Amino acid sequence: MSDDKIKDALRMMPYGFYAFTTNDGNEVNAMVVNWVSQMSYAPRLLAVGIQKSCYSRGLLEAGGVFGLNLFLQADSDAIMGVTSGRAKKPEKMADANYSAAPETGVPVLQGAAAFIECKVTQIVDVGGDHDIVVGEAINADIMKEGAPPDVLSLTQLGWSYAG
Repeated sequence: MSDDKIKDALRMMPYGFYAFTTNDGNEVNAMVVNWVSQMSYAPRLLAVGIQKSCYSRGLLEAGGVFGLNLFLQADSDAIMGVTSGRAKKPEKMADANYSAAPETGVPVLQGAAAFIECKVTQIVDVGGDHDIVVGEAINADIMKEGAPPDVLSLTQLGWSYAG
């Protein structure tokens, strides 16, 4: 434990580990996110926290769509190729195995258990270093059956992105 109790408490919260994919025409990107939640039943809305300075932020504004790729714990290696940012690995999408989602064209990464395609409804500047992207789910597919305990999370990786 540290002297920062808020940080310690935030690090106790469980977070998923997903690939967030975007496109604008032929330009595509994938990055990892973990601040994700369903926000509404009708319409089905998802909220995703993304860093303001990330490469996907520009694609998101221009393209107006995003995808969320979910992975099972057993397939954690499949997401590792997109964990580096474009600044560190500019050609990461050239090395990625993916197909275009049917409704939006966002990347669906090989090895994903499921994907959800979303149309951006709003981007909320909350005054911090991340924005909240709200998207309406317009399509999804399941490639591998799984339950919430089977889905990859930061806990299983021993990583933390909080505090």
